[in-house]
Amino acid sequence: MTASRPPGRGPEDESAGQERENAGRRRFAGRTAVVFVIAIAAAALFILLLVLVRSSSTALLRMDRAIAIDMNRFGRDHPGFTWAMHALSNSGKTVVWFLVLGLVTGWLWRRRLRRLALFVVVAALGSSLLNNVIKLLVDRARPHLSDPLASAAGKSFPSGHAQAAIVGCGVLLAVFLPVIPRRWRALAVSGAGLLALLIGFSRIALGVHYLSDVIGSYLIGTVWLIGMISAFRTWRREDGKPVGPLDEGLEPEHRDRLAP
Repeated sequence: MTASRPPGRGPEDESAGQERENAGRRRFAGRTAVVFVIAIAAAALFILLLVLVRSSSTALLRMDRAIAIDMNRFGRDHPGFTWAMHALSNSGKTVVWFLVLGLVTGWLWRRRLRRLALFVVVAALGSSLLNNVIKLLVDRARPHLSDPLASAAGKSFPSGHAQAAIVGCGVLLAVFLPVIPRRWRALAVSGAGLLALLIGFSRIALGVHYLSDVIGSYLIGTVWLIGMISAFRTWRREDGKPVGPLDEGLEPEHRDRLAP
C-alpha cells in the first residue's frame, strides 16, 4: 500500500501563496510610485506658480483679477450665495482646524495612540508654519475691490484656509480610515476633497484670495501631507512594524482603539 502524503501545504499551494505575495508587493510598489509621482508633480507645479506670482506675470494677474471682479459682482447680486460663502469660509478657519485636530490629538493620547497623536500635531503645526513662511517670502497683497464682500488681514499667497482644509481633511482620513467600512472609504475621501474645494472656493468668492492663491495652497498642502504620511510610514518601518496600503490608514492594527 502506498503511503499517503501527510497533511499540509503541497508544492502547488506554496507556489500559489508565493504568487499572491509577489502580486501584493507589485501592487504596493505601484501605489507607492503613483503617490510619489503626484507629490513630485504637485511640487513642480507649485514652484512654477510661485515663480509666476513672484514675477508678477501679466497673464496670471489678468486672469486672477478678472475672476475676482466677476465673483464680486455675482456675490453682490446674490446675497444668499454670499451668506453661504461666509459660512463655508468661517468653518474653514485655521483656528477651527486647530480646535478639531487638538481634540483629536487629546482623544488619541488618551487611547494610548501616541504615535498617531504626534503625527496629527506635527502635520497641523508644520503646515501652518510653512504657509506663513511662504506668505512672508512671497509678500503678495490681497485682492483690492471697490465694494468688497469680506476683509482679511495678512498676505495673500498661499491661502491659509485652503491649505488648512486639505491638510486637515487628509490627516483625519489617514488616522481614521481603518474604522471606516471599505465600501464607504471612497465616499469619505470624495467628501473630504469636496469640503476642501468648497472652502477654497469660498475664499475666492468673497474676494479675499485670488484663484492662484488657492491653487497654490492645494499644491503645497498636498506635498506637505504626502511628506508627513511618508515620514510616518518610514518611522513604522524602522520600528519593524508592517506598512500596508495607503487605503488602510496609518495604523490599521489599532482599529479597535480608533473606534469611538
